[in-house]
Amino acid sequence: MFDLTSIVSRFSDYFDKQPTSNISKLMRIFSDELVALNSTITKVGDWRDIDNAKGVALDDIGTNINQPRGVATDDIYRILLKSKIARNLSDGSINTIIRVLAIALSCDYSEIKIKEKWDDDLDPEEAAIKVIEMPLDRLNDTGLDPINFARIVQRTVAGGVKVDVIELTGTFELGDANANDNYDKFHGLGDINNPDIGGYLGAAFTPATDQELPI
Repeated sequence: MFDLTSIVSRFSDYFDKQPTSNISKLMRIFSDELVALNSTITKVGDWRDIDNAKGVALDDIGTNINQPRGVATDDIYRILLKSKIARNLSDGSINTIIRVLAIALSCDYSEIKIKEKWDDDLDPEEAAIKVIEMPLDRLNDTGLDPINFARIVQRTVAGGVKVDVIELTGTFELGDANANDNYDKFHGLGDINNPDIGGYLGAAFTPATDQELPI
C-alpha cells in the first residue's frame, strides 16, 4: 500500500513516472516515511499482546492488572501475567484451576490432573486438593522454578482451600533388559557427553498456604 510504484501510479499521466524522475524521487521520501510509520504502528499493536510484548510494554500490562514484575525475566513475567489474568476470572472450580495452569504452562488441559482429597483413600482431608499429574518438561521450558510455580497453584484455588501436594511427572523409565530393540533414548539413562539423551526424574512439592506470588 505504501510502495513507491503504487503511490506514483496514482498521479496523472501528465507527470513523468520513471524511477529517476523528480516526482518519483520526491515520493520515495514520502513512501519511506510511511513505511517506517506503519512499522511502528504495527509494533505498537503487536506489543499489546503478552506473547509479543517486551520490556516496558510488559510492565505496562502488569500495571493494568496489578501484577508487579520484580526480578522476573520477560519470559517468566509473561507466565505471571497470563496466570494473573486467568485467576482474575477464576471461580475456584477444578476445571478453572486446570485452565489457569494449562495457560501458564502452555500445555493441553489433558496433561494436568487434579484430585479432591475429601475422598482420598489414604489421607482424606476436607477443603484440599492435590495436583496428581503435571508435565515437568513444560515447566522446564517456561524457565519458572517449581517453588514459584507452586505459589501460582496455591493462589489459583479458592480461599480456604489447601493445596496438599503437587506432583510433577518426569520422563525417566527403566525398560526391559530383553527389549534392546525398543530402546528409547529420551526415557532411559543419559549420556554425559550428550545432554539430549536420557529422561529426567519427576518431583513433588508441598506448598505452604501463606506463600505469595513472586514479585
